[in-house]
Amino acid sequence: MLPGVGRPPLALKQSLRSGGYSTLATLVALNCLDELEFSAVIILGPDIGNTLDVSNGTITFVVAASLLFLAMGAAAIGRLADRYRRGPIVGSAASVAAIFTALTGLATSAFMLFAARAMAGLAKANTATAQPSLLADNYPLETRGRLFAAHQGTGRLIGLSIGPVAIGGIAVGLGADNWRWIFAIVGIPAFLLGLSALKLPEPQRGQWERRNVLGKEAATQEDPGLAMSSEAAFSGIWGIRTVRYMAAGLVAMGIAMFPGRSIEAFFLNDEYNLNAFGRGLAVAPAGLGLLIALPLVGGRFDDAYRRDPERAVRLVGMLLLPVAVLVPLQYLMPNLALFIIVGAVGATFLGAAFSLVQPVLQAVFPYRMRGAGTAIAAIALVAAGGVGGSLVVGFLQDEFGERPAIIGITLAMVPLGAWLIIRGARHVRSDLTLIVSQLHEEQSERNVRLAGSPDDIPVLHVADVDFSYGHVQVLFDFDLKVMRGETVAVLGANGAGKSTAFGVIAGLRSPSRGVIRLNGQTITFASPEQRAAMGIQMLPGGQGVWPRLSVEDNLMLGADAYRFDKTDQVRRIETALKHFPAIADRRKSKAQELSGGMQQQLALARVMLHEPEILLIDELSMGLAPVVVESLREVVDGLKSSGQTMVIIEQSVSIALSIADRAVFMEKGRVHFEGTSAELRDNPRLAQTVFFRDDTL
Repeated sequence: MLPGVGRPPLALKQSLRSGGYSTLATLVALNCLDELEFSAVIILGPDIGNTLDVSNGTITFVVAASLLFLAMGAAAIGRLADRYRRGPIVGSAASVAAIFTALTGLATSAFMLFAARAMAGLAKANTATAQPSLLADNYPLETRGRLFAAHQGTGRLIGLSIGPVAIGGIAVGLGADNWRWIFAIVGIPAFLLGLSALKLPEPQRGQWERRNVLGKEAATQEDPGLAMSSEAAFSGIWGIRTVRYMAAGLVAMGIAMFPGRSIEAFFLNDEYNLNAFGRGLAVAPAGLGLLIALPLVGGRFDDAYRRDPERAVRLVGMLLLPVAVLVPLQYLMPNLALFIIVGAVGATFLGAAFSLVQPVLQAVFPYRMRGAGTAIAAIALVAAGGVGGSLVVGFLQDEFGERPAIIGITLAMVPLGAWLIIRGARHVRSDLTLIVSQLHEEQSERNVRLAGSPDDIPVLHVADVDFSYGHVQVLFDFDLKVMRGETVAVLGANGAGKSTAFGVIAGLRSPSRGVIRLNGQTITFASPEQRAAMGIQMLPGGQGVWPRLSVEDNLMLGADAYRFDKTDQVRRIETALKHFPAIADRRKSKAQELSGGMQQQLALARVMLHEPEILLIDELSMGLAPVVVESLREVVDGLKSSGQTMVIIEQSVSIALSIADRAVFMEKGRVHFEGTSAELRDNPRLAQTVFFRDDTL
C-alpha cells in the first residue's frame, strides 16, 4: 500500500490531537512573522530607496540578494535538520533572523541594507527546510494538505493583508523617514518566539509512513541509522523524478513570483502615487481571498491524494495556470479598483498553489532526507528562480518600467512552471513505490539483526541497486552477498559495470535505487569516509603508490589517519608488512625502484594497514607479467587463509577462479550468473554458456 493512498479520511482536529497543537501554533506564528517581515521590505521599498537615495532596481536587487542567501542557508539548515533535533534548529535560526531584521532598520547605505538582509536570509532558511520537515513528521499524512495550507496560508494572510495594512499605517503615522522603527517592531516578537521554539518536541522521523506501510507497531521502531553525506543525500533526492519536475517548475515560478511582489509596490507608488498605507490597502484583498480558498484547496488535495496521488499533484499545476492570464490582465487594468480586484484573484490562485507544494514534496521524500529535499526545493524556487528573476526583472524595470517587465516575465514563466508540475505528476506513484520499498528494506534489516545470529548476516549485502551516469543507466538491480571470510570474484568484460559497482559499494557513487548493508546495517547513503572507518577498503585499479616516495613513506602516508596515536600507527604498519615480506626488506627504497608486482604489493599493504572488514580489489593483475601475477595470487591466498573477506574484480577468469570461493558474472550492468568457482572450473559447458552468451538465442 502506498503511504496515505486508499486511507479513510481523517478529521483535522484528530490529526492535531495526534501531533499536538503547540507545534503547529508555534510554527504558524513564526511563519506569520517571517511573511510580515518580508512584506515590510516590499511595502516600504520605495521609502527605503528614497531615504538611501538608490533606484527602484537597486532595492529589487537587495531583495534578490536576501533570497540568494536564504537559498545558501537552506542547504546548511536542511542538512542539520536531517541529523539533529529540529526544535533547537528552528528556534536558533528564527532568533538570529529576528536580530538582523531589527538591524535592517539601522542601515544607512545600500551596502548595510544588503548585509542585514543577507544575514536575515541565511537564518530565515529554517522556514523553508526545518519547519516543513518537522510538520511532516509530527502530523498524520492524511491531513498534510490542510496542515500545510494552514501553515503557509496563515502566513500569507498576514503577509499579504493584515501585515501590509498595519505596516503601512504605522509608517504613515511615524512619517515616511521613520520606516526604521518598523523592523524593530517586527524583530522583537520574532526573537522571543524563536526562543520559545527551542523547546519544541522532536517527533519520530517517518512515523506516519511506517505506520501506513508496516503497521502501527513499526511506527515506534525508529532506527537512527548513519548520518549520510551531503552529496549522497542530495543525489538521492535528485533521483526522485517527481522532485526533478517540481524543482524545474519552481524555478520558473520563482522567476515570476518573487520580482512580482516587489514590482507591485513600486508600480502602485509610481502609477497611482500611493503612500505605504495606501500600498498596504491595495494588496490586502489578496490575503482575504486566500482566507476563503486555502481551506478548500487543502481539503481538496487530501481527498485527491487518498484516491489518486497523480491528481493531487496535477492540482498544483492547474491552480497556477490562471495566474498566467490574471497577472498580465491586472497590469492592463484602466483604474486602481480593477487593478486591486484582478490582483487579488491572481494572488489567491498563486498562494493556493504554493501552499500545496510542500505536501507533494513531503510525500515523495525519504523520511531521512526531508531536510535535504526541502533545501533543494528552496534553492530551486529562491536561488535559481527568485534571484535570477529579480536580476532580470530589475534590469527590465529600470529600462522599460514595471508594467512591461512583469507582464513579459509572467507570460513566459508561469505557463512553463505549471506545465512542468503537471508533467511530473505521472511519476508520483512510482516514486511512492520506492518509499514503500525502502521501508520494507529497513524492516527486513531490523528483523535480521534482531532474530539472526552474526554468522547468518552477510558482511556485505548489495540489494536491487540501480545507478546511472546522468541519463545513462549502468547498473540494473545489482545484487551481491558476501559472507564473513569469503572471497567473491566479480567477472565480466570491459563496460559490464564492475568498477561502477565497486564505486557504489565504497560510497564514491550514490545509487538511484536499492540498499547497501555492512554487517546488517544500512550504509546506502553513508559517506566514503564513514564506510572506510567502518571497514570497507578498496584497492583501485592502476598505479596505487607514490613512485618518488620510499616504501616506508608510502605506508606512513597511508597510516596518516592514525598519526595521533604513534604506537597504533607503527603497529598497523608492522602488521601489514607481515603479509608482504618482499617489500618489508626494502623500506628505504623508492617505490619506483620496485618491480610492478612489488609496487602492487605495496599498494595492497597500504590498504591492509587499515585492517579492513571487507577488502575490495579492482584488477589486481592489470598490466603485469604472468610470473608477477602468480606471486600476487600467492599473497592474496595468504590473506584469504588469514580469514580476510574479499571481493575481487578480475578479467582473467583463471586467476579469479583460482582465488575465489564464488563467482558473480556481470553483463551490461546486470548479474547473469552466480555460483561457486568449482562449478565453473569443473563444468566447461557451463563456463562457456556464462562467458560466451549469445543474446540472440
